[in-house]
Amino acid sequence: QVQLVESGGGLVQTGGSLRLACTSSTRTFSNYGVAWFRQAPGKEREFVAGHSWSGTFTEYEDSVKGRFTISRDNAKKTVYLQMNNLKPDDAAVYYCAAAGYYHGRSIGRYDFWGQGTRVTVSS
Repeated sequence: QVQLVESGGGLVQTGGSLRLACTSSTRTFSNYGVAWFRQAPGKEREFVAGHSWSGTFTEYEDSVKGRFTISRDNAKKTVYLQMNNLKPDDAAVYYCAAAGYYHGRSIGRYDFWGQGTRVTVSS
């Protein structure tokens, strides 16, 4: 079983920045498509950002474009989500997800999930 562990969440003021990290237990992380999702109170889990196994294709949810950046370090088996200019609407539990193939926004197609890291944004 693949284990994903998120870190980097916390409390930040509006306009501040955080960098989330997701570390994988997989031996070959470079072969996985990765994505970040988030779930706010009273909301369903939604897609935030993701990219293909090679990192050659990247996509973002419209509300975070220009503010968030997804990246990965295969040697460290880690995927990052740099979040800048945070807004109250960004407050949520953020989850990383992985699969043997990049599945974009399709939540149900990802095989592995982390436990989430909480991001709180004060207005």
